[in-house]
Amino acid sequence: MHVRPTPFDHPDARKLNDEVQLEYMERYGDGGDLTFLDPMMFRPPQGLFLITYDHLDRPVATGGWRTQDRNDEGYADGDAELKRMYVIPEARGLGLARRVLAALEDDARAAGRTRMVLETGDMQPEAIALYTSSGYAPCAKFGYYRHYDSSRCFAKALTPAP
Repeated sequence: MHVRPTPFDHPDARKLNDEVQLEYMERYGDGGDLTFLDPMMFRPPQGLFLITYDHLDRPVATGGWRTQDRNDEGYADGDAELKRMYVIPEARGLGLARRVLAALEDDARAAGRTRMVLETGDMQPEAIALYTSSGYAPCAKFGYYRHYDSSRCFAKALTPAP
């Protein structure tokens, strides 16, 4: 398995984004995640999008972060927002999400971001377990879904590396 930076509008990114949207629709019975995401949001140094490829060079996992600062959706200055964490069903349980998450945290920290934030939903217990076991704590709601009862928001300080 290897992780590589990839544009958010790359065909492999679009393919996996379509798959995660289908999973959201199945879990929540709605139209998927309606948060607006522009590919430019994930361009370094303002963000990063990663795809993990298996030994046959098939895309199996994704994740990205984008810069956020204080605004009317509840973000704070210095935030890096985690987006589109996803592992295809056949590759789950291999530690790929944890590996992508660590790489995204390291990159956001290197870009000067001070806090990683994320929004997930109550129908994604696996995601909540990953984040809480990785040091994320519940925080005030932010973002597009901040007024939804099913929304769960988490944050983790990105302390500078020694």
